[in-house]
Amino acid sequence: MRGVVMYAPGDVRVDDRPEPAILEPTDAIIRLSATCICGSDLWPYRGAEPVDHQVMGHEYVGVVEEVGPQVRNIKVGDFVVGSFWASDNTCEICRAGYQAYCVHRVLMGTIGTQSERARVPLADGTLVATPGMPDPDLIPSLMAASDVLGTGWFAAVAAQAGPGKTVAVVGDGAVGLLGILAAKQLGAERIIAFSRHADRQALAKEFGATDIVEERGDHGVARVKDLTGGLGAHSVIEAVGTQEAMMQAIRSTRPGGHVGFVGVSHDVAIPGDELFMAGVHIHGGPAPVRQYLPELVQLIWDRKIDPGKVFDLVLPLDRAAEGYRAMDQRTATKVLLTV
Repeated sequence: MRGVVMYAPGDVRVDDRPEPAILEPTDAIIRLSATCICGSDLWPYRGAEPVDHQVMGHEYVGVVEEVGPQVRNIKVGDFVVGSFWASDNTCEICRAGYQAYCVHRVLMGTIGTQSERARVPLADGTLVATPGMPDPDLIPSLMAASDVLGTGWFAAVAAQAGPGKTVAVVGDGAVGLLGILAAKQLGAERIIAFSRHADRQALAKEFGATDIVEERGDHGVARVKDLTGGLGAHSVIEAVGTQEAMMQAIRSTRPGGHVGFVGVSHDVAIPGDELFMAGVHIHGGPAPVRQYLPELVQLIWDRKIDPGKVFDLVLPLDRAAEGYRAMDQRTATKVLLTV
């Protein structure tokens, strides 16, 4: 089968890879209907993380072709959405809603889902079946639910976005944009989007942003303070993962407010004295997407939300390298790969 392999930074190829097989009795094999490129895939692409002939991809939707003998809830023929962490959904950590930290978790990126087929471990706990076979136009939105929508949703929940709240969002990539959508769905009264890109600003407004701030760093913080009577936002989403973004998020939050951080952190260090004096709550990390998947799938199925709009470039799997370049050069927000 065809699958994406990153040989080295900047070197992405589509190779012939072995067909997946059932290795554990709790596995399932899916035939992908679509996959995509994640912003986190750009860290190794840019050389910020080591990479050497790594299979790529951790977002996936598709049709179940085979299940192991212990799989009970997922059946052949189901159209399914899964998270980037495989989880049993039964351990104590999973039952607390933190499936990304399941005691039996498996990172789907080690399996690679930018491919024609994929093995999904812990299928009963990981996969969520849609109510039926989706119309083709729903597939991009269901694809978004596999990671960026669920991650943006977790960020909004961690930031305690809700009625009466002002939410600021640091980062205008797919996760930040869908954090805006999530905050709107959760009832936020005002949503401030940090963005310098006209196309992303337009989508941010479509998803629910009420204000756009183009300034960054301390200048961006000052603009948020100006918009909030000098207090700062009740809720701030950090969806970048850099030192500047984290400090911008913390400093934009009013005392007693909440920061939800989901940007994959690289060389982020929060000064203890500033954190001590900030008086803010900070919660985040790898999103437990599986916690939210049933709700998100239903919202998409009922056409109440359309997160698939974050995909502004669609390419066949064979042109994955072109998709990586487009995201790296910021000519695309997020790339959908058809299989």
